[in-house]
Amino acid sequence: MRRLWLIFSQAVTVALALLFVLATLKPEWLSRSPSRMLPEIVSIAAVPDVPASGATSARGSMSGAARSAAPAVVSIVASKAPARNPHADDPWFRFFFGERGAPQGLEPQRGLGSGVIVSPEGYLLTNHHVVEGADEIEVQLADGRSATAKSVGSDPESDIAVLRIDLPKLPAVVFGNSDALQVGDQVLAIGNPFGVGQTVTSGIVSALGRNQLGINTFENFIQTDAAINPGNSGGALVDADGHLVGINTAIFSRTGGSLGIGFAIPAATARQVMESLIKDGKVVRGWIGVEPRDLTPDIAETLRLKVGSGVLITGVLQDGPASDGGIKPGDVVVKIGNKPVANTAELLNAVAALPPGTDAAIAVQRGDKAVDVKVKVAQRPASRPQAR
Repeated sequence: MRRLWLIFSQAVTVALALLFVLATLKPEWLSRSPSRMLPEIVSIAAVPDVPASGATSARGSMSGAARSAAPAVVSIVASKAPARNPHADDPWFRFFFGERGAPQGLEPQRGLGSGVIVSPEGYLLTNHHVVEGADEIEVQLADGRSATAKSVGSDPESDIAVLRIDLPKLPAVVFGNSDALQVGDQVLAIGNPFGVGQTVTSGIVSALGRNQLGINTFENFIQTDAAINPGNSGGALVDADGHLVGINTAIFSRTGGSLGIGFAIPAATARQVMESLIKDGKVVRGWIGVEPRDLTPDIAETLRLKVGSGVLITGVLQDGPASDGGIKPGDVVVKIGNKPVANTAELLNAVAALPPGTDAAIAVQRGDKAVDVKVKVAQRPASRPQAR
């Protein structure tokens, strides 16, 4: 028994000595043992699978949205014949002023912009100011094809124009739900800034419902910090799924370049205008003939009104729909139908949405009395937006 114990003690001593030598001189040998590999195997099994293609997609990348929407975004070149001097053919004028007044050598004026193909039938959305007054409109697709576009219709009050091209197998963007946008949502602006070629910029929705900017008559802009520059007008603002949520229209800039404040017309508005232009060739809007003004707390206090929000009517067109319906200057409109209105922009949009020829119930506050009036809606006269 003593001999067995001695043998066991010596074996353990030799084993410990050997283990010490290996741990000091060759520690990597010990790490390859099955017992030490197990934690490593467990930790590797917990790592997510890498795509089999070997291509890694960066977290937060919007490359999929860009790939989906970019083929439907086009470049637009609008050509306009130059104004010709009325005295150009007068020989005395040419004698004194030379060839400066001659008709030869006059080059057409060209404007650059962008557009979005919204149907395989060839309908395009762009801005009115991109194609305004153009004699010829050339559309260049992202796949290299080009075509001359026909104007279907244009609406200066919303700054939306509809074009059509005749080419086979056209890519078309998918309409998104612009009404569901929230501040902070990621968006991409796609267009042809400065004519350098199709460009994608990213940002977020900075604000919603921007109005009273003096750009259009009807304003309900999406504000974004995605870079929008000259040439982007009429291009696409798309969401993270690559769906169209806006038509890029304007920027706030002191330099002519992007300062991170860009504006887009909501896709819902653009679609509504497009459908009217395709169907009727024009946009039919309601009109009641009033001069509105936002109701401020100071005005409400001065007039001793019992309402804190609404639209003050400062003028009423004589023999107009509102006048015939009984609306008076000093009234505060609080509802159009069942829709509350809190500012001038909401009143204009609510009235514009009313079909001409129908009766509209309008709730007003007149002094300390709430009054309901019925107004027969007329068609809004054609007008021009303010200078851009």
